[in-house]
Amino acid sequence: MLDLCLLGTGGMMPLPNRWLTSLMLRCSGSNMLIDCGEGTQIAMKEKGWSPKPIDIICFTHFHADHISGLPGMLLSIGNAERTEPIHIIGPKGLRRVADGLRIVAPELPFEVIYHELEEPVQQLSFGPFVIDAFKVNHKVTCYGYRVSIRRLGKFDAARAQEQNIPIRYWNRLQHGETVTLDDGVIYTPDMVMGEARRGLSVTYCTDTRPTPAITEMAKDVDLFICEGMYGERDKLDNAKKNRHMMMYEAAEIGAAAKPREMWFTHYSPSEMRPDIYKDDIWKIHPVKFARDGWTKDLTFDDEDKD
Repeated sequence: MLDLCLLGTGGMMPLPNRWLTSLMLRCSGSNMLIDCGEGTQIAMKEKGWSPKPIDIICFTHFHADHISGLPGMLLSIGNAERTEPIHIIGPKGLRRVADGLRIVAPELPFEVIYHELEEPVQQLSFGPFVIDAFKVNHKVTCYGYRVSIRRLGKFDAARAQEQNIPIRYWNRLQHGETVTLDDGVIYTPDMVMGEARRGLSVTYCTDTRPTPAITEMAKDVDLFICEGMYGERDKLDNAKKNRHMMMYEAAEIGAAAKPREMWFTHYSPSEMRPDIYKDDIWKIHPVKFARDGWTKDLTFDDEDKD
């Protein structure tokens, strides 16, 4: 299972009833955070989730509304007595920017490991998370993220028996491990496992003009979270100038990608009631106008369950 919380939905600046955009995901005891603007700690406390288990922090880009909350977040994680390393992912220049922010948080009880993105598409894996970072089109280098939880095929006991594989090795093979015996005999997972089944996936994308990469990375995902910066169609010139996306443009991406569900986030401070555009947007694609604290539990398809 993958559960997530959209901690905040605001762009540019926090508002009294809207924190800056940040997404937290949890799976199999491992947690990851995407973006950490001012107020993210408060939003997390309001949700009742702890920062201590955060293993990975991903940044889309280095504008303040997406990264200025990092020093306080790291201090909170340290105060929660975490000692395990934390991986931080972001565009090239990440170490320089993060270390600059860490001047006010220089001593931490855990190691910080940086992963700088340089390719248009780059994949990293940590624990249960497979992270596909993809470059989008903003005024500075910016990435979107597709987070996937893969699922192995079903274990076929009959095949294992036909090949005389001892029962004591079945569990290891079922969990993807290759077994090598002292006499040189090798048992591999593909000998007893069926085809990989549909896993879980979430795509998160803000601060960009529409690009083909977004459509590709949002195809058939369980949840597509995309910026809906402006709803008024006469703000298109402003969106183009600042490299942001109109709600109707994001909805068109959703219509092409066909995710199982789509949420808007990263609203302009001027959009105090973004859902007033629902009738117009739903003519294109049924998008939900997310609010701070929205959560969702994603589970594997029922027909695929053992």
